[in-house]
Amino acid sequence: MDRADIMAAMGELKLYGMRAAYDELMALAVRRQHEPRQIVGDLLAAEINEKKARSVKYQITTAKLPHAREIEEFTFDDTPINETLVRDLASGEFLSQQRNVVLVGGTGTGKTHISVAIARAVIRNGARGRFFNVVDLVNRLEAEGRAGRAGRLAEHLMRLDFVILDELGYLPFAQSGGQLLFHLVSKLYEQTSRHRHHQPRIRRVADRLRRREDDHRAARPAHPPLRHRRDRQRQLAHQNTSLTALQNAGPRRLRQLESYAATGLLTTSPEGSLLDADKGALFNAD
Repeated sequence: MDRADIMAAMGELKLYGMRAAYDELMALAVRRQHEPRQIVGDLLAAEINEKKARSVKYQITTAKLPHAREIEEFTFDDTPINETLVRDLASGEFLSQQRNVVLVGGTGTGKTHISVAIARAVIRNGARGRFFNVVDLVNRLEAEGRAGRAGRLAEHLMRLDFVILDELGYLPFAQSGGQLLFHLVSKLYEQTSRHRHHQPRIRRVADRLRRREDDHRAARPAHPPLRHRRDRQRQLAHQNTSLTALQNAGPRRLRQLESYAATGLLTTSPEGSLLDADKGALFNAD
């Protein structure tokens, strides 16, 4: 069998990795006098690597990530974000532990960048997930209901390893849409969290958040301008909403929130929100 026949056979068998590496590996084998077993092994390794790369590319595409962002591109200097914690999350260990991630902060603080970068990292390690803008997700849930296909999207998402919800609380939507979103998140969260809520831990997380707010308050002027006072009123209203959201948190999620509150990655902000989560979900509030 000559080279053309070999290449044609590899193409027919869809061994695209082998076919792409064939000439280079054969030339290397001739120069270094490799044994047939090593040549076959090198060809198989090339095929496996190509299939993995193709799978990662496909999963990144189906995840509908809005941008190609990496952790190395994020500037951690002069921010309160814990770089070590973010890189630890990128390892994907929180998925196997069925833990959840909440990113809270004002507009432009890098929440979307970090969530997308973590998503790309865990996809490279074999995870499957989906990114949603919350308003688009609610519109899709409503359209699904009108078409008589309610529950289809939830069934699909329950088979994934993570879900990212972007811009929750940033734009308003109808009460019916909020109910659909709440039902979806609850259904996903029930996949792995069936424990009773632990109120003492909720209080500890809330106390940490309040202490951080007290620290910020102490650093403010004694008589801030009217605009700042209005911002503060909105922030307090948001904080009450955020702390109320903790009532729906299970033990695993509370441990994550507690660690974030301690490290500074988790803060309360009038532009951000505390979110519920599903199995190993990445939740992002913009």
